[in-house]
Amino acid sequence: MKKKIAVFALSALMILSLAACGGTAGNSQPPPVPGGETPSDESYTVGIVQLVQHPALDAATQGFRDALSEKLGSKVSFDEQNASGDSATCAVIANLFVASNVDLIMANATPSLQAAQTATSTIPALGTSVTDYGTALDIDNFTGTTGTNISGTSDLPPLDQQAALFQDIFPDAKKVGILYCSADPNSKYQAKVITEHLTAMGYTCKEYTFSDSNDLQPVATLATSESDVLYLPTDNTIASNIEIIKNVSLPVKVPVITGEEGTCKGAGVATLSISYYDIGYTTGEMAYDILTGGADPSTMEIRYAPKFTKKYNPEICQALGITLSADYEAIDMTA
Repeated sequence: MKKKIAVFALSALMILSLAACGGTAGNSQPPPVPGGETPSDESYTVGIVQLVQHPALDAATQGFRDALSEKLGSKVSFDEQNASGDSATCAVIANLFVASNVDLIMANATPSLQAAQTATSTIPALGTSVTDYGTALDIDNFTGTTGTNISGTSDLPPLDQQAALFQDIFPDAKKVGILYCSADPNSKYQAKVITEHLTAMGYTCKEYTFSDSNDLQPVATLATSESDVLYLPTDNTIASNIEIIKNVSLPVKVPVITGEEGTCKGAGVATLSISYYDIGYTTGEMAYDILTGGADPSTMEIRYAPKFTKKYNPEICQALGITLSADYEAIDMTA
């Protein structure tokens, strides 16, 4: 990782050197024409910082790129960088984008958005795959707009309906273990809210937290030994290491409810899932409005997924002898 950061730092120095010599990195645009209209040949550079590679985040990035590419064609170019799960690398990438004066930053996942927030207060930044913007950006009494250069889309499912899955599928269960990474503030938020709903339904909830992927297996093992059912919120560390949870939970036949389809496909019984591609696409539409229409991210409402689908993992259900009602849609295990 030190080598990776060093490479990014060297790149930043090169970019700054080019700028000092009159280079035109990133945001070199033709002057406006009379009347304030944008020249028809104006082009845009968008920096994308994605926390880690896994199916949900990948789908959001693809949706974002597709939306902007459909609307702008060759007038938009992307500088897409992946931080390989490291928050410090997110910061390096965000600062590189600022140094190269990109027109907009798309930050995929909470640590990426926090890095963009720290790096710039002027370049528009849009988040996606972020659960709660008030928590992520440390905004008290968050009402839906940030009042800053940041807006975006949320991957938050309706947690009351997530909790209802337990009543529907496991009405006789007593103890629910909630497993998540303590370094993810949005996972903490989801754990708190769903605990309130599950407790009201009569379940006893206990949180099991791990600090990083190295601690996941022993914590997951403890959670399965003390729980009737596990719940996994939308957590990037879990999504990147879902096979560990499957290898721990399936042999002891402890079922898992998950916060999104990707983790359900890896280890879950069922989920109430959003489409990450769709929220990424919506983020791209917001970016288009900012770049070409002068939309102000400080007043743009955070947008949420328009629909939620009850899905199940047919392989896990068969292994555990669980049969679900017809309103659950089977996850395509070949995709």
